[in-house]
Amino acid sequence: MSTMAKGKYGLFGWFATSMVVFWLLIAIGPFVWTLWGSFKVQGDFFSKADWRNAIYGVMTTIETGEPFTGNGYWGAWVQEEFWRNALNTAIVVVFTVIISLTLGTLGGYALARSGYRYAFIILIAALIFRAMPHITLVSGYLLPFFEWNLWGRLSTTIIVLVAINQPFTLWMLHSFFLNIPQELDESALVDGCTRFQAFWHVIVPVMWPGVITTGLFSFLLAYNDFAVTSMLLSSENQTMVPRIASFLGTVREQGNVMFAVSAVVSAIVPLFFLVLFFQRQIVSGLTAGAVKG
Repeated sequence: MSTMAKGKYGLFGWFATSMVVFWLLIAIGPFVWTLWGSFKVQGDFFSKADWRNAIYGVMTTIETGEPFTGNGYWGAWVQEEFWRNALNTAIVVVFTVIISLTLGTLGGYALARSGYRYAFIILIAALIFRAMPHITLVSGYLLPFFEWNLWGRLSTTIIVLVAINQPFTLWMLHSFFLNIPQELDESALVDGCTRFQAFWHVIVPVMWPGVITTGLFSFLLAYNDFAVTSMLLSSENQTMVPRIASFLGTVREQGNVMFAVSAVVSAIVPLFFLVLFFQRQIVSGLTAGAVKG
């Protein structure tokens, strides 16, 4: 390699490394700062006199005797029973993901293997439905939920989240199925499998990374949703995101900001470990388009 080529590569490598470090600071910096501040009191974390108080914990030491405190986590999880909201979130997320993946996998496979024009029409209709604002879709459910006394329940929220999420899972899984050679289905049928056996034992294992990737996006939709959960859930059935917003208080009621900060950190940690655990399946799913017949 020539000296000029090495110089260009070194300059490019330095630039690329700098951009990665800059991106990491922007992406991870706020979370690290929030994590650090969750162990402080409000007077330090939101200090107007000196932002360095959040680092040294001046007011935290005065109020608690230590530079760090877990009062925010205790107040949120024990005093305000944030664990109930975490449990509600787990119920909503699990059922939303299971139902969305089940319907999306079966529907995506059927549309991918269908030679009729209606498959394209269904996909376009699903895309239009997915493009609509969530708040518009939720408003259509309010009247029947109130009339049938179903408002405020976790089950109704799951139904709405599945309805909102289904077009996305249908499109994602349909595209994954298109990249799987149809000869696999035919070979399984020749070997004596039924259509469902060919789908379950031959096709699904091949596209499992795609199912994991789609499931993760479905999980994030249900986990982070605010518009649907805040409008359709009663206060005792709230999930984590609207409950965190309620910690901030209103113009008439004072909240506790440190409870919200601690709850935010608690809500982010599971996402970090989930992505870390499924990172290989996610990468495989995103590159599943390389599978060709």
